[in-house]
Amino acid sequence: MLSLAFPERSLWWELAVVALLSAAVAFPLLLTICLREEALRKAEEQLQHALNHDPVTGTISANAFVSSVEDAMDRRRVNDEESIDGIMLVLRVGNLDEIGRRYGPQWAETLLQSLVRIVQASVRYGDLVARLASDELGIYLPGATTENTRDICERIRARVSETTFVTGQERQISVSVRLGGTRVEDRADFQALREAANRAALAEEEAGPLLFRELFS
Repeated sequence: MLSLAFPERSLWWELAVVALLSAAVAFPLLLTICLREEALRKAEEQLQHALNHDPVTGTISANAFVSSVEDAMDRRRVNDEESIDGIMLVLRVGNLDEIGRRYGPQWAETLLQSLVRIVQASVRYGDLVARLASDELGIYLPGATTENTRDICERIRARVSETTFVTGQERQISVSVRLGGTRVEDRADFQALREAANRAALAEEEAGPLLFRELFS
């Protein structure tokens, strides 16, 4: 068609025009495809983040937490490592249901978010924090010693006691928090770890905040 319309033009001129027309048509299509691929990638990342994180607290999900701790236990069994592979703690909010009934579920969630920030500010880089139940946080301290864990627990307690928790009506909320834990290498699986840590938390409630019977036995 170009030859008929412009018989005096050379073949190279025709090829250049065809190339320019092709590029003009193809570029918007390629740009659209790239934008769609980028949007899909971002959507997949957001979905993966949502699957691996608790929507209320922003901590990693219970499933991701369990997988991380069980992987550490499996590595120890396979490699027969002698090194300490850490301690798992649980933090229980004893009166979270009561707070939700009295002030509304949104304030129970706000309180839990505040406690998560306190815990995350108290642990070390690389430690894991997860929401295991409505009133329970799991804390995995890889490689932690008894001294490390005692310091972390005391930091959490001190910051909780120094914090004033209030509702939107400026009414102060009384918070009951329990901590307990156990060494990872002392347990056969994650469920055994969690049960031992919860027993320690209950024992601490009965005997006072300095008891770590299960943790340090």
